[in-house]
This record gives sequence, C-alpha cells and structure tokens, in this order.
Amino acid sequence: MDLVELAGILSAGEDSTHQFKGDFDSPDQLAAELIAFSNGKGGQIFVGVNDRGLITGLDDTAIKRLNQLISSVASNNVKPPINPITNNIVTEKGVVLVITVLPGNNRPYQDNRGRFWVKVGSDKRAETSREVLQRLFQSSGLIHADEAAVPQMGVSELDLPYFESFYTKRYGKTVADQPLPLPQLLQNLNLAHDGYMTVSGALLFCNNTEFALPAFIVKAAAFNGTTIVTDEYLDNRNISGKLEEMFRQTVNFVITNLHHVQGKQGINSAGKPEIPREVLEELVANALVHRDYYVSSPVRVFVFRDRVEIISPGHLPNNLTVDNIKLGISNARNPLLTSFAYQLIPYYGYGSGILRALEKYPNIDFLDDRDSNQFKVVLKREAYRNQ
Repeated sequence: MDLVELAGILSAGEDSTHQFKGDFDSPDQLAAELIAFSNGKGGQIFVGVNDRGLITGLDDTAIKRLNQLISSVASNNVKPPINPITNNIVTEKGVVLVITVLPGNNRPYQDNRGRFWVKVGSDKRAETSREVLQRLFQSSGLIHADEAAVPQMGVSELDLPYFESFYTKRYGKTVADQPLPLPQLLQNLNLAHDGYMTVSGALLFCNNTEFALPAFIVKAAAFNGTTIVTDEYLDNRNISGKLEEMFRQTVNFVITNLHHVQGKQGINSAGKPEIPREVLEELVANALVHRDYYVSSPVRVFVFRDRVEIISPGHLPNNLTVDNIKLGISNARNPLLTSFAYQLIPYYGYGSGILRALEKYPNIDFLDDRDSNQFKVVLKREAYRNQ
C-alpha cells in the first residue's frame, strides 16, 4: 500500500472492512477487533489514525510495542489463534501500522472470556443472538441446520408409504427387510434424532410440516405490474408440504402465470412456457435445497410482468460468489438434504444446475445480498422485452 492508496482509504472513512485506531494498549480491545474481522469478511486496522481519518502517527518505540502486542494477542487472546499481517507506512506525521486480518477459516472465533465478536457496520459487538451464532458455526462446517431435530415432529409424523417407496428405490431393499426398528433406522440415516425428525427428515418425508416449520414454505405471488407495492394480485398462495410437493407446486405456479408460445406446434397445442420448465426446475430446486434453514423466513417467488424473482433466505455460504456459481462451483450448506434430494426432485447436486439454466435461458441475473442475508435470482421475461 502506498501513500496515495492510504489517503484514499482514510478520506473514505471507517466501514465494515476498515477501522481507524490511534493506538492499542489493551490486549482485550485488540482481540475484539481481530476477532470481529476474522468472524466476518476480514479487513484492515489502521493504527496511528484518529476516528476522523487524520494521521497521528507512531514512533519506533510504539511500532515495536504494537508488533509484540499483536503477536501475543493473536496467539493467546484469540481462540483459535490467527495470523494477522502487519505493514508499516511511513508518512510525514509518523508511521501508520496497517494490520490486515483475513476472513477466518476456523470460525467462529472468540476471546479468552468466551465472547464472539462480529462486525456491525464500522463498529463491532459481542454477539449473543442464537441465530447469528448458529450461522457462524454453520460457516465453519461444525453444524448444519438440516441436521437439527424438530421437537414438534415425532417419528409418528412420517409418511410411511412415501418413505418406504423412497427407501426401496434408493437402497434396493424394503424397510420391512431391515432388522432395526423404524426410529433407529431413521436415526442411522440422520433423518431423526432421539425420536424426533430432523429438519431434513421432516421436509423430505413428513406430513403437516407447515405446523412445526411454518417459515419453511414458499410464498408465491403473481402481479400485473412490475412492483410488489400493490394490493392487486393475479395469483397468490402459500405453498407447503414435503419438499417434493413444494417443488412441483412452485414450478407449476410460475408456469401457470407465464405466457405460452405456440411456435411450430399445432394450433391445438397448449404451447411452451416463455421460460423453459427445465430452467425453472433447476432454480426452484436450488432455492429449496440450498436456502439457509437457520433463517426463519420462506422462499419467495414473484412473477412480475417483466421478470420472475426467486428469493432464498441466506446469502451464498462461505466464500462462494456469483462468479463462482456461474462456473459450476458449489458449497453444500445443507449436505444431508442435498444427499437425499436428487432422488426426489430433479436435482443433481454437482454444481451444474446454474450452468444448465444459463445454457437454456441466458437472461438470468444472480444477486447475492449479504446485507439483507438473501440470494435472489431474476429471470427476465422475453415476452415483455419484445413488446
């Protein structure tokens, strides 16, 4: 980093990835800053700069002391330890010490008192929210929402004929052939835990899931215009049930509210939907399988006059980006759900769904909204663009 780049950052002020500090003399204060960046997107701390972005500078003695403090705190006050990088920038008013903290690979990080610090804009806080902490553990791969037990869903809620059909198809044996009692068989498959269905087990194989998991549904609406700000709907429904049922009904909802094109088909043909069914199947399957089940919010599907939007709770997991997924790179947020889904809905789990959708229908935008914690797919309607 040179002086020009430094001046640009300081003039822009503090934000979620840039922090200004005149000095550090407290190990706990430094640990909190390092942990907050490690638990988030990473960032840089500029020491020798006041809150207004003006350089106050550090002398050689301060630089030596701070480097020793950083090394000690990163090793002893951050759990697990991290390895920040330091750089010295010489200015007319003294040295500015830049501490670069990368996004942690072993999240969540905590201090010696067991506090988990996270960034909130340009500030930080000791996080106590269960949902946020769950997402921190989720990002590390230590826990997965789809494996959590659902206390309101006992094994008795299982749709047994449906599960038996699936089991025979997948394993080539019947449930009756197994020596284990049904609750133990379900637990061995991670579909149940201590007599209660897991989130995956409930969504895949249980009836009446909307009562125990009311947020894990699809809210679908079709509008005559181009905005959600209206009281008039062409169609509006809540779609619940097993994953397969939600998938099928959601795809059918969108297709019902699209234009159908005759093309070269006969006059008595129903016509093909303006957006191919295969494209909608890929994207709806992704929304249901890869959504964040720690977020108590439904998948939302909107059909507007000029576009179709599919909005999933939870931004892309870990270090995935929109550019990554367009190259077929994937990261299973819900590995258990993913492992079963491909035999129930048209889903393959290889990271190829986005590629297939784009190949058949290129007019798709992907928006990874980390601030709102959601992922949006926007399909532009050709019929509207051609008018």
